[in-house]
Amino acid sequence: MGHITERPSKNKGKRWQATYRGPDGRERTETFDRKIDAQKWITQEEAKIPRGEWVDPRAGNVLLDDYATEWMAGRFNLKPSSRVYYQRLLKLHILPRFGSVPLGRLETSKIRSWHAQLHAERSTTAAGAYRLLRTICNTAVEDRILSRNPCRIPGAGVDRAEERPVASIPEVARAVAKTPERFQLAILLAAWCQLRRGEILGLQRADVNPLQGTVTVRRAWTTSGEGPPKTAAGWRTVTMPPDVAKAMDEHLKRRVGPAKDAWLFVGPGGNPISPRTLNQVWITARKSAGLPALRLHDLRHSGLTWLAATGATMAELMHRGGHASPATAMRYQHATKDRDSSLAAALGKLAEEAGGHSADTPATVDAE
Repeated sequence: MGHITERPSKNKGKRWQATYRGPDGRERTETFDRKIDAQKWITQEEAKIPRGEWVDPRAGNVLLDDYATEWMAGRFNLKPSSRVYYQRLLKLHILPRFGSVPLGRLETSKIRSWHAQLHAERSTTAAGAYRLLRTICNTAVEDRILSRNPCRIPGAGVDRAEERPVASIPEVARAVAKTPERFQLAILLAAWCQLRRGEILGLQRADVNPLQGTVTVRRAWTTSGEGPPKTAAGWRTVTMPPDVAKAMDEHLKRRVGPAKDAWLFVGPGGNPISPRTLNQVWITARKSAGLPALRLHDLRHSGLTWLAATGATMAELMHRGGHASPATAMRYQHATKDRDSSLAAALGKLAEEAGGHSADTPATVDAE
């Protein structure tokens, strides 16, 4: 139980020292001008303990910069690409604004203002930076440094990315024709096998089965080097369409070493070409093909949309795209113009087989 001790004061006559023992066994003390305020403080602090709301008042003086550094060091299971991404968000967007602020003084209003300003400049970056700050503060709550998370802005962590374009098959063929021959297979794998950029660059000779016409994703190559696929579902084997399998055979014969671990797209030093190199190759090709707005990742998006247009099931889309949840694959279930036209043609055929449409039959008018 807490207790109050009367203390003399030169200027104010009497002061009251309130003391209670925290759940960590250490005593906390505050001094008040009035005894009633001292008693109120003890009552409030002790009531937080059984509710699990108690925090060490001195812990809130830890600067966000110091805590974020400790937080990053403790995330041993982060993928290299995620670690680089988090460090960039902290360095460029979070710590310049809040790094020198004690955790206990982070205010929702200040966070809201920061997010609004960043969102106006870069909406996707704003969502990612807010999610990271919220996650760090959640850990501070678990560590009993904060009593509640100051990141309480509805929808601030939602990334509402713009709808990406879907290329037609002739457009992709035109872009492939504009791509240097040694990189054409990479573009085909992105569009027709729906592989991510890192998955393409991470392919080795042993990942290809020419007899079965399949390619297996086992790793990804990013700016941080070799790592696992983006998700557990990313470990998958997909079948190549015949034309892509043929291009794969030619590529293996002409450009890939005989070793099982030989990279399919090798660059200087024996490592795969860098993601930036492949991006630049694609930017040049798409501009030459008259497709300036089509990003490299849009090829994968287009391929999955084509796949959905063939009537692929949700499970098939998830497997082909390496998606961990149906929510991501759902975006490819929307109708496309080509698919809608084929459905209309199928309906027309059914009507023709049944003896024609009913439009030639006089309409029945309901009596009023």
